[in-house]
Amino acid sequence: MKKLLAVLLVLMIVPVSLSFAESVTGVEDGVLTVAMECAYAPYNWAQPDDSNGAVPIKDTNLFANGYDVMTAKAICEANGWKLEILQLDWESLIPAVQSGICDAVIAGQSMTVERMESVDFAGPYLYASIVCLTKKDSKYAEAKGISDLAGAKGASQNSTIWYDIYLKQIKNVEKMAPESAPAMLMALETGTVDFVCTDMPTAQGALIAFPDMVLLDFNGSDDNFSINDEDVNIGISVRKGNTVLKDAIDSYLKDKTADDFNKLMDEAIRIQPLSE
Repeated sequence: MKKLLAVLLVLMIVPVSLSFAESVTGVEDGVLTVAMECAYAPYNWAQPDDSNGAVPIKDTNLFANGYDVMTAKAICEANGWKLEILQLDWESLIPAVQSGICDAVIAGQSMTVERMESVDFAGPYLYASIVCLTKKDSKYAEAKGISDLAGAKGASQNSTIWYDIYLKQIKNVEKMAPESAPAMLMALETGTVDFVCTDMPTAQGALIAFPDMVLLDFNGSDDNFSINDEDVNIGISVRKGNTVLKDAIDSYLKDKTADDFNKLMDEAIRIQPLSE
């Protein structure tokens, strides 16, 4: 009888111990499952091999790399976790972290008030200003402010702050909303639109991939977008109430500076596949 009671006591304690361990780390089984598009260079992309430290994408034969992957690897190293990358389309990212399909989303998401109603954010892990791109031979290549783009055809990725907030600040613009960042850039490259509105890292990566494009940076001008800090602060979303995981990620990020973030982004831009 004593042996039976001892076995029952162990069985009762083990689940409690596991539950406590999970609450300490915020991550089940020591594996941080991170969702991203894997199609949003230089933040994240898919490639056919593990070169430059790329990480396998779950349930595929591909590997993920980019600024988000580099950041996720560093967070995992700091916390003693393994990293698992899950590829999802942009509009599935928030629902995935809400439902527990992933532990976190590291995908170039702005820390907007609207998103904070659905998830909690750690970070920022990057500060990204809003800019535009056009072709070098475009009549808009010499634009000095957003008013110079009035009446043009413009594109931004669907369901992003670029489209929902900033593209709409340009008067009389004919708007287009491609489903992905690559599709957005291709719309400009093929002449479907006159310019695209995006963030600085995406634009910097595009300039390497598409040498015939030119950056339109109106920051510091009186004729610039009306920008909120929440839109340029890029964060890591976790399930609402998962303060343990949020705090663990913030513990890694708290000593990082904008220069640290920019240096890592420069490396991501350098190794993105289209820059080779």
